Amino acid sequence: MVAIPVTISPARSRPAHPAPDGGIGDPLIDTHGRVHRDLRISLTDRCSLRCTYCMPEQGNEWLARTSILTLDEIERVARIAAADGVSTFRLTGGEPLLRRDLPEVVERLAALRGPDGPVQIAMTTNGIGLRAALPALIEAGLSRLNISLDTLRRERFHDLTRRDRLDDVLDGIDAAAASGLRPLKINAVAMRGVNDDEMVDLVAFALAHDAQLRFIEQMPLDAGHTWDRQRMVTRDEILAALAQRWHLTPVPGRGGAPAERFLLDGGPASVGVIASVTAPFCGACDRLRLTADGQLRNCLFSTTEYDLLPVLRGPAPGDDAIDRMLRSCVHGKLPGHAINDPSFLQPARGMNAIGG
Repeated sequence: MVAIPVTISPARSRPAHPAPDGGIGDPLIDTHGRVHRDLRISLTDRCSLRCTYCMPEQGNEWLARTSILTLDEIERVARIAAADGVSTFRLTGGEPLLRRDLPEVVERLAALRGPDGPVQIAMTTNGIGLRAALPALIEAGLSRLNISLDTLRRERFHDLTRRDRLDDVLDGIDAAAASGLRPLKINAVAMRGVNDDEMVDLVAFALAHDAQLRFIEQMPLDAGHTWDRQRMVTRDEILAALAQRWHLTPVPGRGGAPAERFLLDGGPASVGVIASVTAPFCGACDRLRLTADGQLRNCLFSTTEYDLLPVLRGPAPGDDAIDRMLRSCVHGKLPGHAINDPSFLQPARGMNAIGG
């Protein structure tokens, strides 16, 4: 098989790894033995909120509309990834609900099959506009939902997101809770002096909505590069706060899941903690990311991107070219993100442009 050249953005690159052996239908295995089964697809870098840990309030430089992947391009990449064993596709942003053809994206992807059968389609959203969109998304084949909610307090929500939209988010969560989509997860970024006094309240709110609360350590992924480790609430601090209210029992068999789960008072309800900074789980990571403008990323914190646009829009070399790009991206994956190494460099893109 002929190797297809890998195009890497020079502004955030390291030398490209040679494309490994393998072809369409072979699993995506990196040099550390990790099999990749999860592709996170960002549909847009735009969002209806301006969360302080993610985006500036003003002056955002949006991706050119001409660079945003089309429905056909997304489906093509996903079809090849599914053939290679990717079994879960998570739709992210920005805010995916801002993408007008979202139901068609879900429908096309939900129709895909991999070596082990039909794929699953998940979505991470801020919930604004979810009630109106949910029936069409469920009919199209949406399997699971994660909804972001960092606070239950109106003024605090406005300060965090720079928008007065708490009622809209809560309405979206109500609609999701009334649907048949399970498991339903609510994501909260824990921040010192901001919402660390609400952790028990947030878990109780999730339980009342038959949802699992997942706390996320704040990560260096803000567009303004203002992340401060001292403001991050750690995994151990989160667990200590929750232990004041519930007895926590670790759930075994985490696998490649980003969240470490704990039963509350013996279960069945549980809470999750995603501790990317203080307790990295890179050794079991099975995730790849595709940005809205066609860049493949093998790590959320990677400074390297593999540019699919020339393959998708240039003289069509066939599906093998996309497959080889996927394999090159996987082959170049490092053992871990090195956040705790002095040499760590924060990605140039903010979270809204990378995709969650």
